Amino acid sequence: MRPVACLQFFAAVGLLSAGIAHAQAIDKLHQFLDTTRTVRADFTQTVVARNGRKPQVSSGVMIISRPGKFRWQIDKPYAQLLVGDGEKIWIHDPDLRQVTVRKAGAALGGTPAALLAGDSRIDKDFTLREAGARDGLDWVEAIPRTPDSGFAKVLLGFSGNDLRAMELLDSLGQTSSLVFAHLERNPQVAASLFRFTPPAHTDVLGE
Repeated sequence: MRPVACLQFFAAVGLLSAGIAHAQAIDKLHQFLDTTRTVRADFTQTVVARNGRKPQVSSGVMIISRPGKFRWQIDKPYAQLLVGDGEKIWIHDPDLRQVTVRKAGAALGGTPAALLAGDSRIDKDFTLREAGARDGLDWVEAIPRTPDSGFAKVLLGFSGNDLRAMELLDSLGQTSSLVFAHLERNPQVAASLFRFTPPAHTDVLGE
């Protein structure tokens, strides 16, 4: 499975302005979660290992149906599919003819889609902090409260009330930057997108 991660945050300038921005940024995150049941977006993901070797760039489609269901489909350069049905997470690597199955509650699933598919009580699972404004976006830093989430921290970048980017740092020190395009909030999505049946002649590993 190809891991995902995040970049370092920039501190807000000045305590007063930081406090104001904090409330605004946190409110944007809460509003996004409270008013969004489904999401569809194209994404471009850039992953950089701790040793700084050549970044890996991939692209695909993210679809979410909250709470608990998601589809994270990487199309380029190598196909990979992650499907969360609310109980299990299925990770399909067609080139390897392999499917890995995990319990949905055991971790965040190694993808931002799994994180965003959770319920609206993000404060219960994450400590939220202001991460300032840069690149035209307002950023929120989310640090998992439990050590088995798979992430050290996550940053979410908003333009207005729309989610435009995410940055993640995983437990192995790898960083991942994601940019979302053509993001649709509350589109109609077929329930079949969140069901997965392993193809024939495929090894199934895990639970």
